[in-house]
Amino acid sequence: MSNFKVEGNIINITKQNIFFGEVAVEDGKIKSISKISEQKEGAHFISPGFIDSHVHIESSMLIPSEFARLAVVHGTVSTISDPHEIANVCGMEGVEFMIENGNTVPFKFNFGAPSCVPATIFETAGAELDHDDVKSLLERPEIKYLSEMMNFPGVLYKDEEVLKKIAAAHQLGKPVDGHAPGLRGDAVQQYINAGISTDHECFTAEEALDKLQRGMKILIREGSAAKNFDALIDLLNDWPEMMMFCSDDKHPDSLVENHINQLCARAVEKGINIFNILQAACINPILHYKLDVGSLQINDDADFIVLEDLKTFKVKQTYIDGLLLAENGKTVGNWVKHVEDQESVNHFDCSLKKEEDFIYPFTGQKEIPVIEALDGQLITNRISAKPKVLNQNIISDLENDVLKMVVVNRYHDAPIAVSFVKNFGLKEGAIASSVAHDSHNIIALGADDKSICEAVNLVIAATGGVVALGNGKKEVLALPVAGLMSNHNGYQVAQSYTSIDQFAKDLGSTLLAPFMTLSFMALLVIPHLKLSDKGLFDGDEFKFV
Repeated sequence: MSNFKVEGNIINITKQNIFFGEVAVEDGKIKSISKISEQKEGAHFISPGFIDSHVHIESSMLIPSEFARLAVVHGTVSTISDPHEIANVCGMEGVEFMIENGNTVPFKFNFGAPSCVPATIFETAGAELDHDDVKSLLERPEIKYLSEMMNFPGVLYKDEEVLKKIAAAHQLGKPVDGHAPGLRGDAVQQYINAGISTDHECFTAEEALDKLQRGMKILIREGSAAKNFDALIDLLNDWPEMMMFCSDDKHPDSLVENHINQLCARAVEKGINIFNILQAACINPILHYKLDVGSLQINDDADFIVLEDLKTFKVKQTYIDGLLLAENGKTVGNWVKHVEDQESVNHFDCSLKKEEDFIYPFTGQKEIPVIEALDGQLITNRISAKPKVLNQNIISDLENDVLKMVVVNRYHDAPIAVSFVKNFGLKEGAIASSVAHDSHNIIALGADDKSICEAVNLVIAATGGVVALGNGKKEVLALPVAGLMSNHNGYQVAQSYTSIDQFAKDLGSTLLAPFMTLSFMALLVIPHLKLSDKGLFDGDEFKFV
């Protein structure tokens, strides 16, 4: 490991000052930081690296090593990573895969023990992790926390299994991540009293403030679908020690564009104090999760970045443990190993479907319940619509944008769940995906049963993937790793995803991220109406419609 020195305007976040000086690195550690003069105009800035404080790596459709390749370019040196998605498909084997693959690169992944596998009893998942499994994961030094406790009703109603998982984390001195969309007042107080310390699900400033005042740390989330930055960012002025930045779910095309660096730039534009911004982006995750990540202090790991300025946050260089991993928008060296030929972990066992499997019989109903998808939100509305009927079957109503949507069990053959959804805008063909939170069954919607059936069968044939078809053509992005991730080069995957995303829009979808929004239509733990492989589900009452 080489010894070297870097000069620039050094940012000391804790002392809230900036001076021109020199950082000396020896054997991967910061040996000394010396001041040369006051802040120098035109010089680059040296800052601790950025940390994504809550992300599902699987949502990038990339394995951890490829995620790292894309993220370091934006100055990200570490993530708090919840392997909940792959655990719901492959159980412990999936978590092991994420840890082992993450260990092949110098990037600092900090994995949690998934707390909700399966996420609910109202869907079919591929695995189950009980409190003993969770405890055995938490006992490992590389597992830093108990991942988001999505089963907030389980916490409130004192479900024994849920409380045992939380207790295991507390006994081992590890924090517990929260997930409590819309929870306020006494209910959220009860949730916090159970020992849950963070939430990334606030979509209004009022909700976030209620939680902050009760001592809960709030993560400002800006992902590919759920975007809460604008609603919450002003709170950072008053609560700098209590807030962090996260992406939660970020698709490969947007990870190519930016990461936490973009949130910093947008916060500066909003007039937020620069030290508060960097406190949230670089320091708070280290303190909260007790991370082995440097914060630009003497004797720390040399995890730091060189920024062009404190407006655009354009990253010139990214160092992790003193290794230069990225420079001027490109990775440096061959530190990402080629894994395309490795055996993939997966869990996929269903047979091809027939068009008649997707029929929804008309039984004289005057109205049908419809899921209203909201662009940029995980939450949905429950509305009603007049059914469109052909040959005594209810079909997609293109004129009113009420499309048939299905969830197909991918773990074994079972009856197909059928419902209807509004706001996707498709005028032709179908889209389908094996990325469907949380159990990752196959989810599809389309203009007609034939297209829906073909799209589902293309996903099955690929043992997982994202599909769009219509206007006489079809595109498939295969995701052979757990039906969630590709094992190809991250930039190639991003290109393929950009193409298929555009194809869905060419078929009429008006959504910003149609596939990301589709993936949340089966997310039962977020209100109000969702579709599981077992049927239409009311997220407020926590029961089937």
